[in-house]
Amino acid sequence: MSLSGKVAIITGGGTGIGFGIAQVLAGKGATLAIAQPSLEQARKAVDRLKGTEALPLIVDLGDRNSIARMVEATAARFSRIDILVNNASITGMPAIAPFLDCPPAKVDQIVDVNLKGTFYCSQLVARQMVAAGQGGSIVHIASVGAYAAQEFASLYCATKAAQVSFAKSMALELAPYKIRVNCVAPGDIYNEANATITEDKGSVGASGRYTRVTPLGRRGTPQDIGNAVAYLVSDEASFVTGATFQVDGGFLAY
Repeated sequence: MSLSGKVAIITGGGTGIGFGIAQVLAGKGATLAIAQPSLEQARKAVDRLKGTEALPLIVDLGDRNSIARMVEATAARFSRIDILVNNASITGMPAIAPFLDCPPAKVDQIVDVNLKGTFYCSQLVARQMVAAGQGGSIVHIASVGAYAAQEFASLYCATKAAQVSFAKSMALELAPYKIRVNCVAPGDIYNEANATITEDKGSVGASGRYTRVTPLGRRGTPQDIGNAVAYLVSDEASFVTGATFQVDGGFLAY
């Protein structure tokens, strides 16, 4: 499987799952645009991807104008965009928002980044792809939270379910342009933000009461998600669109 000659934008590609995706796509020959809220973070990620042509970018997913600048900068640098990975979102502890007490500012923050950010990134990149006439691939990084309720995370789960729905509707509208749209729904994935959770168990739900053993007996890695994304954006998946891959070690199989 080769992604040589392909240009990919990865939002949140400098940390956690996003960096794992970046590593896998780079290893398969893709050229990358790494977009982070902090340009310093993006630059550090690019430095770590030694031997990969990569562009560090700053983006505020809550600001459509910022997203437009990210897309324009990528197109200007590489003259094409073949892949978009909507990875960045408000997740983990910052996404905790108890339903009864959630203030309007928190509602706006989560919806603006996770929902509107996914929409505008996809819309603006898809317009570039349509204009180029070469097709393309868009992948949303959703969550098992799209399917399994998580206490104190109703907004987060709703936005992740929306990403799954987006993928289906977008797949229908963009199919005539040979643009495929899919989702990956990660389960418990080990990264620097949740490294204190024990290796044999993952925590779903803010209280920890949803802690359970994953059937495959281990936590996932960012590279596990990267491998799924690499397949979905490759020519090998040319007949896959509107799908969601649950990469969760069997968590949702219970």
